[in-house]
Amino acid sequence: MTTTLPAPPRTARWPMPLMVIGHAVNDLYQGAVAALVPFLVAERHYGYLAAAGITVAATLLSSVVQPLFGVLTDRRPMPWLVPAGMTVAGAGIGLSGLADSYALTWLAIALSGLGVAAYHPESARIARRIAGDGHVGMSWFSLGGNVGFALGPIVVTPVLQAGGLVATPYLVLPAFVAGVVIAALFRRMSDLHATAKSRVHTGRDDWRQFGWLTVVVVGRSIVAFSLNTFLAIWVTQRTGSVFAGEVALVVLFGVGALGTLLGGVLAGRWGRIRTVRVSYAAAVPAVAGIALVPGYGVFPLVALAAVALYVPFSLHVTLGQDYLPNRLGTASGVTLGLAVSVGGVAAPAVGALANAAGLQWGLLALAVLPAVSAGAARRLREPS
Repeated sequence: MTTTLPAPPRTARWPMPLMVIGHAVNDLYQGAVAALVPFLVAERHYGYLAAAGITVAATLLSSVVQPLFGVLTDRRPMPWLVPAGMTVAGAGIGLSGLADSYALTWLAIALSGLGVAAYHPESARIARRIAGDGHVGMSWFSLGGNVGFALGPIVVTPVLQAGGLVATPYLVLPAFVAGVVIAALFRRMSDLHATAKSRVHTGRDDWRQFGWLTVVVVGRSIVAFSLNTFLAIWVTQRTGSVFAGEVALVVLFGVGALGTLLGGVLAGRWGRIRTVRVSYAAAVPAVAGIALVPGYGVFPLVALAAVALYVPFSLHVTLGQDYLPNRLGTASGVTLGLAVSVGGVAAPAVGALANAAGLQWGLLALAVLPAVSAGAARRLREPS
C-alpha cells in the first residue's frame, strides 16, 4: 500500500527553482568533460583509448561512491553536500588543464567526478520531496541537469578556444558562485532538514523491479556516455569541421534537455513504463543512423537519439525512488550514480573497438544497447 504524505509546506516549495539551477551548474561539469576531450586530443595527441580514459576518470569514483553517499543520506540529512559537491566538481575541471601529465589530468577529472557523486543523492531526495508525486516536478529537476550538460560545451569551447587548456581555471567560477549562493540560502531554510528527512511514500522495497530498472539505466548510460565522448570526434571527421563536432554535442545535450521535460508530460498521459519502452525502441534506429548517415545529415539523427535517450531520464529516478520508498537516497545514488556511471567505465571498450575496427563500427555497436534497455523495460511494472 502506498501512502502519499501531505503536500510540503509553502516554504518547502519555493526552492525547486534553486534546485533546478544548482543541478544545471553541477552537471555543467559533466558536460565539460565531453567538451574537453577534443581539445585534449588536439593539443596532447591522445588516441581513442586515452580519450575514453578521461571519461572513465569522470565516472569511476562517481560510480562507486555515489551509492555510498545515498546510503549515508538515507541515515541522516546532509544538505551541505549540495553546495560542497558542485564546488568540488568545478575545482576538478579547473585543475585539469594545468598539467601536461596524463596521470595528473586524469586525477583532476576524477576529483570532479567525486564532487558530482557527492551532490546527486541528497539533491535528488530533496527535489523529490519538494516535487511530491507529480512527474513534471522531477522532470524540471532533471531538466536542470541536462541543461547543464548542454551548457558544458557552450561554456568550455569559447574559453579553451581563446586560451587553450591552461584557461581551465576560469571554469571554476560558476561552481564557486553557485555554491556560495546555495549554501547561504540553505542556511535560511528552516524546513530544509524536515524536507530532507521526509519520505514521499511508505511501503515495501521492491528490489526485483529495481534490479530490472538498473539494467535499463545501464544500457542507456553506455550509449549516452559513449556519444558524449566520441560524437564530436566522429562529426568532426565526417564533416571536416571541429565547430560542427562541438555543435553536435550542443544538439545532443540541448535537445536531450527538452526531451527530459517532455518525459514528465508523456508519463502523465501514457504512464512511466509505456513512455520508457517506446523511447528505447525509438533509440535503436536513431543511434544506428548516427553511425551510418553521412556528413551534416547526421544532425537530425543526433536530435532523434537525444529525445529517445533523454525522455526516460527523470522517469528512471522517480521509478527507482518508488521501487525503494524507504531508501530514497540509495535509489537516487544508483539511478543517478552507479548505473549511469557504468557508461563512463564501459567507454574504453568502445574506444578499443574504435581503435581496432574504426570509430564507425564502435558507434554502430552502440545500437544494440537501447534494444537491451527496451527488453528489460518489458519486465517493469508501475509501482503499487
